[in-house]
Amino acid sequence: MPAAPSRKLRSTEWFGTNDKNGFMYRSWMKNQGIPDHEFDGRPIIGICNTWSELTPCNAHFRKIAEHVKRGVSEAGGFPVEFPVFSNGESNLRPTAMLTRNLASMDVEEAIRGNPIDAVVLLTGCDKTTPALLMGAASCDIPAIVVTGGPMLNGKLGGRDIGSGTAVWQLHESFKAGEIDLHQFLSAEGGMSRSAGTCNTMGTASTMACMAEALGTSLPHNAAIPAVDARRYVLAQMSGARAVEMAREGLDLSKILTREAFENAIRVNAAIGGSTNAVIHLKAIAGRIGVPLALEDWARLGHDTPTIVDLMPSGRFLMEEFYYAGGLPAVLRRLGEHGLLPHPGALTVNGRSLWDNVRDAPSYNDEVIRPIDKPLIADGGIRVLRGNLAPRGAVLKPSAATPELLKHRGRAVVFENLEHYKARIVDESLEVDADSILVMKNCGPKGYPGMAEVGNMGLPPKLLRQGVKDMVRISDARMSGTAYGTVVLHVAPEAAAGGPLAAVRDGDWIELDCEAGRLHLDIPDAELADRMAAPAEPVMAAPPAMAGGYQRLYVEHVLQADEGCDLDFLVGCRGHAVPRHSH
Repeated sequence: MPAAPSRKLRSTEWFGTNDKNGFMYRSWMKNQGIPDHEFDGRPIIGICNTWSELTPCNAHFRKIAEHVKRGVSEAGGFPVEFPVFSNGESNLRPTAMLTRNLASMDVEEAIRGNPIDAVVLLTGCDKTTPALLMGAASCDIPAIVVTGGPMLNGKLGGRDIGSGTAVWQLHESFKAGEIDLHQFLSAEGGMSRSAGTCNTMGTASTMACMAEALGTSLPHNAAIPAVDARRYVLAQMSGARAVEMAREGLDLSKILTREAFENAIRVNAAIGGSTNAVIHLKAIAGRIGVPLALEDWARLGHDTPTIVDLMPSGRFLMEEFYYAGGLPAVLRRLGEHGLLPHPGALTVNGRSLWDNVRDAPSYNDEVIRPIDKPLIADGGIRVLRGNLAPRGAVLKPSAATPELLKHRGRAVVFENLEHYKARIVDESLEVDADSILVMKNCGPKGYPGMAEVGNMGLPPKLLRQGVKDMVRISDARMSGTAYGTVVLHVAPEAAAGGPLAAVRDGDWIELDCEAGRLHLDIPDAELADRMAAPAEPVMAAPPAMAGGYQRLYVEHVLQADEGCDLDFLVGCRGHAVPRHSH
């Protein structure tokens, strides 16, 4: 006999009355063949599904949902699957980041407006994880994340290649003349050879790790490969646990605490996680009402070793990461060395984070390195400030060239992505290995949506000379699968009147990661004059749409340091049952 709920279930407001409204709600549901006894007051568990054939990372989610349903049913719950906007990074233009907030609105309203007592969030491709957590956080009901899992290792010529990372590597080799077009294109099929998300420590894998570190998923959720049978076992267990969470009243606000976010920031440094986590964690925190700032990344990431040796920072892929012990092994190593800020933080299984991992085994010290033999001794995301980024910018040191982390060079400026594409291939471009590539107008408002274009490919003429990396600066993002000495998320962005808009060809720029400094080396008065009278762009970017969602987005999106949420979406609006529809 299951335990009685600790509070009245939301769904009883739909199905628990014998009046006209109760009749209507039950009757309409019965057209799916649901018998009377299903409406006996058992918890109703929503399965929030981002399945879409246009989101290939999530194309296997129908099968995952079926296993979640098994778990819900066996635990005495009533599973109901519903679709939400699937904002996959792989096909969606101009960028999935533009629609992350739209997807979160879909999730929020679907949960609040329906008879849902708890929800299982099926996440995979990059933005689906933050979007679903943001929407659920705004409702603050019991929620558990089930990730679709990473692809199997990519293969090319008998060696492993990483999804996403291989694209950047091979394309630069092609531009340098090191491989031909046939060799470049031959990697397509082998790079993505199974269901699942990118198999590197890109944004999808990073956000899966963040969900686990935050306590919003069961242990091992982040790393089990998509095609491994254990992925479906975890889905079933998560469905069963969601029923218990509904009965316990274990709302998200009890999991997503300040302590949980501090744990996640530390974990991001240890895994060599994506810079995109900075934006997404801020947005999730904003929805649940937890204060989080760039200073927290600087404080918690500093002196934290990167111990996970995965591409794009290292050598291995997510398949090896799971076989080596997955995130629980990382959490145990951090905890045993006093590097887990809050081991007592609560997780969705009702146990503390440390209780879940204190005995976690680690099977491969090359993939998950000992603390005293890290991939990078100080791997936390660097937060940079200065007259070029008054509100901050970020850089991922584990994927950068150490010799470039302190650098001074002359700017080569691109007004937008189109200007960059036209100019970077110009053989007469005045650029050398010490130059700093600067791209403007690719931020939240300027692109719009803050596309993953910050990891600008290098000039072909320098690639042919053997140059492999340069300092690059923009108000854009970059894929978590990418690498290089790339300064991102400059705030305020150029299109919002930030100083980035004032940079000109030939300006000297200083980068000092250890000091957290990003400085445009011109007098303050000259910078003020340039800002007051901005020059006409050499090449104009396509304008944003005059109406529709893009207009709403541009008018209300916050800057990168604030999480790029829409201003009117910040905060938790709760799960109070709305008025009747009839």
